[in-house]
Amino acid sequence: MRLDQIPAHTDRKRTIRTVVETPRGSRTKFSYDPKLQAMVLKKTLPEGMVFPYDFGFIPSTRGEDGDPLDVLILMDVCTCPGCVIECRLIGLIKAQQKEKGGKSVRNDRYIAVEADSLVYQDIADVSELPSHFMEQLEEFFIGYNKLSQKSFKPLGVLGANAAWKRLKAETKE
Repeated sequence: MRLDQIPAHTDRKRTIRTVVETPRGSRTKFSYDPKLQAMVLKKTLPEGMVFPYDFGFIPSTRGEDGDPLDVLILMDVCTCPGCVIECRLIGLIKAQQKEKGGKSVRNDRYIAVEADSLVYQDIADVSELPSHFMEQLEEFFIGYNKLSQKSFKPLGVLGANAAWKRLKAETKE
């Protein structure tokens, strides 16, 4: 089974599967290529810019941009590309992304916590994170997209319940 076809939902209540493309602390952005069934190097970030947390996708989903839904995974350690992680969804950053050619699409960033995290075990909603936390994530995604001559415009933050409703609407299972 291809990584993008793994069922998103697990047997555990209110958990999902996520697939890591780019590990925390990495300057190299990897993306899963379903045709090759492999992780491919997409780009290298400039010196001093790294992914703040593991970043990947929610399998068996499809966003407005045609790709699986993006997810940032908060956890105690970094993992590796291709790692499947069971997570609790805690919210999302609603966002509009404008591609090089001028086409504008919704490209939200889901925020999840590894299901058995010790550090984030008490976090059930993004509202429980420090106030500056989401602002810093939004700034990372703005800067990251600027590298590819794209614009990323945050449209607000949704909590866990609203993120779950949105995810259910975008799941292919």
